[in-house]
Amino acid sequence: MTPPLPVENGVFEDWPAHLAEVWGRVPTRTRHRLHTQPLMSMAALADLIDAYPRRHYSLIHMGARQERRFWREGDLGGLKGADVIACIAEGRMWLNLRRVDEVDGRYGDMLHGAYDAIAAQVPGEPMFNTSMGILISSPHAQVYYHCDLPGQALWQVHGRKRLFIYPNRAPFLTPESLEDIALFGVEVDMPFEAWFDDYATVVELEPGDMAHWPLNAPHRVENQGMLNVSITSEHWSASIARGHRVNVANALLRHRFGLTPRSRATAGPAYWTKAALQAALRRSSWVTRQRAARRPVEFRLDPAKPGRIADLQPALP
Repeated sequence: MTPPLPVENGVFEDWPAHLAEVWGRVPTRTRHRLHTQPLMSMAALADLIDAYPRRHYSLIHMGARQERRFWREGDLGGLKGADVIACIAEGRMWLNLRRVDEVDGRYGDMLHGAYDAIAAQVPGEPMFNTSMGILISSPHAQVYYHCDLPGQALWQVHGRKRLFIYPNRAPFLTPESLEDIALFGVEVDMPFEAWFDDYATVVELEPGDMAHWPLNAPHRVENQGMLNVSITSEHWSASIARGHRVNVANALLRHRFGLTPRSRATAGPAYWTKAALQAALRRSSWVTRQRAARRPVEFRLDPAKPGRIADLQPALP
């Protein structure tokens, strides 16, 4: 057995020496200590939700595992954080608190400590633009098949879940799917077939487990029968950022101009032309309208009935 390396600043319980050799190449799991931090207690999370900016959270209601896929976005409806958590515990939904490190600097310090610990063990490109989210999700909730654009890790804090990780190549992932996610920001419209599971790596996560997987690898999640809390972290590097610019530009060519991209090169004249195109148009009014049309707010939490939702007619602007 390979002896563990010294672990920086107490973030990880151990870090096997071989992990640096496979980091980012295959799905991995290691042990962390973030779940023991007072900031990750239920009381601290309730306080965090109390003042959370609307623009930085998503509340998602999804179908049961045996039902057809559906995905609706909602609003907390002014509930206190403790009541929000109670509603999630009784419902079938998840709350994604995005950019927690920017909203509250204490969580930012925790994130930076975690990435300092990773950087001390993993050689390669420098990581930058790190970001942290917190997912609070219902018993038996699921996250549909999707992929993420930056480098990702999932840190389990409370509860247990099953993570399915798929190869980051066709037929599991296509350039068109990556491009649509990059432009429109909706990750769960990717085609999925039941037989994909035959080729998935299945990772069981319990408090103190951290999973990492290859860039853009599609994945989905099934909670076990208890409330779950997880940290999602993401990072960028120079090569990841170049690929993202190409994805945004190619999506613009397809959807805005009706052209089929012929290259995914991340260097040379074609790349720089696309980098300029996406810089000019990615925040245009056309893109803003397209994104809004794909993510309408359709419900609020019902303060009188924990776990229930109230449909909005019409949807919130």
